[in-house]
Amino acid sequence: MDLLIYLVFGLFLVGPLVLHLRRTRRRERDALAAAERGKLFSGGPRAQHPHINVSYCIGCGACVDVCPEGDVLAVIAGKAAIVNGSKCIGHGLCADACPVGAIEIVMASPSISADMPRLSREYETNIPGVFIIGELGGLALIKNAVNQGRECVDTVARRGASRARPANVLDVCIVGAGPAGLSASLRAVEKGLTYVTLEQEELGGTVAKYPRQKLVMTSPVDFPMHGKFNKLEISKEKLMEFWSSVIKKGNVKVRTQEKVEAIEREEDGTLTVTSTSGAYRARSVILALGRRGTPRKLGIPGEELPKVMYGLIEADAYVNSRILVVGGGDSAVEAAMGLAYQKGNQVTLTYRQEEFSRIKERNAQRIKEAIRTKKVRVLFRSQPVEVREKSVLVDVAGTITEIPNDWMWVFAGGEPPNAFLQKIGVAMGDRDLTREAGEEAHLALATRGGG
Repeated sequence: MDLLIYLVFGLFLVGPLVLHLRRTRRRERDALAAAERGKLFSGGPRAQHPHINVSYCIGCGACVDVCPEGDVLAVIAGKAAIVNGSKCIGHGLCADACPVGAIEIVMASPSISADMPRLSREYETNIPGVFIIGELGGLALIKNAVNQGRECVDTVARRGASRARPANVLDVCIVGAGPAGLSASLRAVEKGLTYVTLEQEELGGTVAKYPRQKLVMTSPVDFPMHGKFNKLEISKEKLMEFWSSVIKKGNVKVRTQEKVEAIEREEDGTLTVTSTSGAYRARSVILALGRRGTPRKLGIPGEELPKVMYGLIEADAYVNSRILVVGGGDSAVEAAMGLAYQKGNQVTLTYRQEEFSRIKERNAQRIKEAIRTKKVRVLFRSQPVEVREKSVLVDVAGTITEIPNDWMWVFAGGEPPNAFLQKIGVAMGDRDLTREAGEEAHLALATRGGG
């Protein structure tokens, strides 16, 4: 009888431990699977991201649970690790949630940030008076972009307070009307500055091209002309409505469909900004551009439909969809594979050549396997000729075929923003603020194999 009691008591103690170990192993398997999926997207964290001190980490998983982007972090072998760094956009909630302070937010390693503009602590480039904020400076998060827009205009206003401004010169020219550019524009109105805001496409920048009903904000932010915006979850549509109302309230003027072609510094220190519609002189220029640059379009009927996009932001935002990807480079192949592994998607890749001839060997092997397992259907010697509401007409080796379609991505190249930056003389390379932190993070992640 005593033995039976001991056995029951032992099972009572050991049972939960066994279940815990099983759950832990399952989570690690899921984490490793997530890491493998993450390899479909080249590179690790491209900007602000968590650096985990494994000496302090207790493996509680709080950072994993709080991350709104999904499988960026996971607990492996009892320690937190980055398993899908390319999805990280620097929320910083993981650092806030860590109970032992094992996480700090740093910038990407120097090897990655080498294609980023070199900026001062005030977001100024090597060209005096030319500033870069938002996604082009390495921070894709809306909250960060809004904060930078506000802070940058404060710097411009502070510098100009003690100097007389010629009548024909603006205080600031703002290039881009996404989150950073709109924030800067609103702040310029608040500060009573003379300004012009130029946008080569439409109001909202990259956000305007997000999928319908996509959640685009997950933390409070302080908007100029409005104050604290406390909603923790807001869709693209609601955010665009909010921006429109604040812009109307502040009487902000944005010149859309006006692309900036050149920026030159004059002998008197002012800057001349030349666009497709004219020229503007300003004491300062704030570049609030996205990193995608100007995409090359196909020039076919229906391409203006909202379902047609030129860059994939998050593959897991698209499920149970009929998808067409156009292109034969690494970006097109990686996007097709990333979308194909989302639930319920049917992905077709169309390419005008007879075979893939300019993609990395790793992608060549992966797309070959995706074709074999029927994850992706590839149509060689083909190109779209018309986009319709629920389908796309594709010319396949001279025969027109109608393919049912919900979403379409075009990867036909284009003019990257870095080419424009180099043209106007902006230096690229490690940022003053982030060099030491980036090197430390790079070394730690490389040692652990978690980056």
